[in-house]
Amino acid sequence: MNATRRQHTRREALKAAAAMLGAPWVIRSSALGAPAQPAPSDRVAMGFIGVGTQGGGHLTGGAWTYLAGGYLGRPDVQIVAVCDVWRPRREQMVNRVNAHYATKFGKDKYRACIGIVDFRDLLARKDIDAVLIGSPIHWHAPMTIFAARAGKDVYCEKPTAITIRESQVAREAVRRYGRVFQAGTQQRSEYGGKFRRACELVRSGRIGKLKEVYAVRAGGMFTWRRSFGPPRPVPPDLDWELWLGPAPWSPYRGSRNAHMFGDGNINWSQHHYDIVQWALDADDTGPVEVACPNGKLTYTFASGVVVHGYPYPGEGVGGSGGGTFVGTQGRIAVDRTHLVSYPASILEEPLGVNDTHLTHCTSHSGNFLDCVRSRERTICDIGSTHRAISLVLLGGAAMRLRRVLKWDPEAEHFVGDDEANRLLSAAKRPPWRI
Repeated sequence: MNATRRQHTRREALKAAAAMLGAPWVIRSSALGAPAQPAPSDRVAMGFIGVGTQGGGHLTGGAWTYLAGGYLGRPDVQIVAVCDVWRPRREQMVNRVNAHYATKFGKDKYRACIGIVDFRDLLARKDIDAVLIGSPIHWHAPMTIFAARAGKDVYCEKPTAITIRESQVAREAVRRYGRVFQAGTQQRSEYGGKFRRACELVRSGRIGKLKEVYAVRAGGMFTWRRSFGPPRPVPPDLDWELWLGPAPWSPYRGSRNAHMFGDGNINWSQHHYDIVQWALDADDTGPVEVACPNGKLTYTFASGVVVHGYPYPGEGVGGSGGGTFVGTQGRIAVDRTHLVSYPASILEEPLGVNDTHLTHCTSHSGNFLDCVRSRERTICDIGSTHRAISLVLLGGAAMRLRRVLKWDPEAEHFVGDDEANRLLSAAKRPPWRI
C-alpha cells in the first residue's frame, strides 16, 4: 500500500462500500483494529479475480497454499471483492467470505465482500490494494497489465503469459507503475527449503562446474483453436464473451477449462524452469540456443550449460516439480519431497559464510504481503518470472518448428529467423490488444 492510500482510513472505505451497496451494517471495533486484530492500515485489502480450483484454493485454502484457510484465514488480509464470470461460483465464494467474517467479528449480517462480474469494475475500486489472478491462462498477462495500470499489486498464477511479447508488456507495466508482483511459482518459498538449498549448493560449486540440468518437463505454447465437442447453449449464469476475452470468438462447447488454450507443458513447466534459472543465476537472461530437432528439447546457455527438457535417465527424483543438476564433481536431484546428492557427502557439509545464500522465504503468500507493505521485490518478481515463462515458451517454439533456433537473450528475439519470431506474439480480439 502506498502512502497516499494509507491517508484514507479503512473506516471511510468500508462506509463507502456500504453506501454503494445499500447494506445496513455497523462497523465493529474489531474491524477498526481492536486488540488481537491488525489495524486497518496494516491489513491488505484484496480482490480475487477468478475463483475456480486455483483461485478459490488461494482464497479459502488449497493443497498448494500451505496455510489453513488461505488468504481468507490471514488476519493481515481483508477480502473485499470476488470476481468471476460464472455466477454460481462467484456467489458461493462471496457467501463463504462473508460467513467467515460474520463469525470472526460476531455479526450475523456482516457483509464485507461483494461479487463482481467484470474484473475492470474490481480494478476500479479505490479500496483494493492488491489482486490475486486465478483466471484462465489466456487472461493472466492482460489482467496483470490492467491491474498494474490501475495501481494494484499483483499475485498471478502461472503461466504468467502465453506469449513472450505479452510477458514483456506485463514486465514493463509492473515496473512502470511501481507495482509489487509475485508469480505463483512457490517452489522458491515452500517445501522445506529443498529447492533453495539445492540451488545454493549448485551455485556454491559443491558439484564442481555445472554442466547439465534436467528440467523434467518440456516447454509449451498455446493454441487458440481447440475443439471440445459440438456447440452448446451458453448457460444463463455465464458471461461467455468475457470468459473468452482476448481469445478468438468460438462457440461455447460445455468447457470452462482454465487451460483450454494451453499446448504442451505451458502450465506445469514454469515451476521447473523457474528453479533452473535460480540455480544458473539466470534471472536476468536466457539461453542462446534452443533446439528440438529429434523430439528431445535442449537449451544452451552462454556459459556452456545445457538444459534438457526431460528427466535425468533413471533418476527417481524429480517427478513432482524438480530437476537434476549435473556437475564435474557430483549430482544433485530435487523435487517437492526429495533432496538427494551423489555423493551423499555433498548434502552433509553446511554452507559457509563465503558460499551463496539465496533469499530465505517460508511462505509464498506471506512474502507477497510483506512486499506489498515494504515495496521490496518478491522472491518471484516480474523479472525472474518473465525469464521463467520465456524458457517455457522458447521450448514450445522449438518443439513446434523441430529445429535449432538461435536466441538473443538481451534483444529477446530469434536471430535471423522470421518464422520463429512470429511465434513470439499472437493477435488478440479487440478491445483486448496490448
